[in-house]
Amino acid sequence: MRRIGLVLGAGGMAGQAYHAGVLSALTDAGWDPRDAEVVVGTSAGSIAATLLRAGVSPSSMASGSYRSMRGGGRAGAPDAAELAAATALAAGTGPGRASLGGRLSRLVPAGRTSPGGIVTMVRRIAGEHWPERATWICAVRRSTGQRVVFGREGAPQVPLPLAVAASCAIPGFFTPVTIGQEAYVDGGAHSPTNLDLLAGLGLDAVVVSSPMSVSREGIARRVDLPVRLLFRATLAREVRAARRAGTQVLTLQPTGEDLEAMGLNAMDPRPWQDIARQAQESTRRRLEDPALRALLAP
Repeated sequence: MRRIGLVLGAGGMAGQAYHAGVLSALTDAGWDPRDAEVVVGTSAGSIAATLLRAGVSPSSMASGSYRSMRGGGRAGAPDAAELAAATALAAGTGPGRASLGGRLSRLVPAGRTSPGGIVTMVRRIAGEHWPERATWICAVRRSTGQRVVFGREGAPQVPLPLAVAASCAIPGFFTPVTIGQEAYVDGGAHSPTNLDLLAGLGLDAVVVSSPMSVSREGIARRVDLPVRLLFRATLAREVRAARRAGTQVLTLQPTGEDLEAMGLNAMDPRPWQDIARQAQESTRRRLEDPALRALLAP
């Protein structure tokens, strides 16, 4: 079997729905994302990664049926503009270094909304313990602005629900998640995807679902376009690094139709199924390219 990595980026509730549609289309194309050699999850992507490793099917994610198990704590969450402001200056850096976004996250006042609902949801679905297969959850240490990759060798040992909550703790909105003596915030403050973590691992391919950027076909006049273009450029740098290391990369970014379904309120759960359905269709069309489907072939 080919060794394929999976990267699931940040993006709020809309991002989770986008991931669900993308993952469903990948399954339809013959590759089960639950079989990924390693999954990297950031913010919304950390939730999707946890669901996959807990055995939740992409179709269940797309229908949103698992959400009945979700606890409180997300009501009144920030819209897309606030999400973008929290991570707009993220920039890839070398291992162990703080990105500009990570450093600036130290200056953002702590939010007042508890991410306890995320902890409750993860605990109910996946339990306290980490999956057996490699699952890397990205957060930022607030005191230094440095990225921390929970679940990877050398990272602090923490329960899975706390790691996911830390990865989702949007600076300025959610209260930072305290683990031991350190406080942690959203991993998207370092990079919306953190794809660079998989460069040089010898994987045959990496599939990236990036809800906060934009595909070439999706570039059009929108309020959030400048930020999406910034994230597209950040992802492009990370893709080039992975390809230089000999890894093939398939990036899946929102099309214009996807963005229309996602709207501007990234934390509104109401269009969930519409977003998932549209992302699934867009990804299916993308995977009609035989060269791309070949990346997923056994």
